[in-house]
Amino acid sequence: MFISPAYAQSAGGAGGGFIEFLPLILIFVVFYFLLIRPQQKRAKEHAAMVAAVRRGDKVVTGGGLMGTVTKVESADEVVVEIADGVRVHVVTNTLADVRSKGEPAVDNDN
Repeated sequence: MFISPAYAQSAGGAGGGFIEFLPLILIFVVFYFLLIRPQQKRAKEHAAMVAAVRRGDKVVTGGGLMGTVTKVESADEVVVEIADGVRVHVVTNTLADVRSKGEPAVDNDN
């Protein structure tokens, strides 16, 4: 016989299981710091920006329309004037950017 029988070898030691998962753990850590954490930070900043929208702000929608907020209907809807006399209702989560802050509304009831 020219071919000798091959026998399976047992694992080296007790630390072998951890060593096998170490590259997987390192990949997860890198993904967390390079992808997951910055995305969560961006989402928090966007939520704060949307919550702070008020009348007079110049905004850009997700579709690229630019306009001025004329009325805040509710926490999740605003009215944006995109041209003279043209007003559209916009869901606040679709606002991509607030370009400039408007002046606070003046109360003329006095």
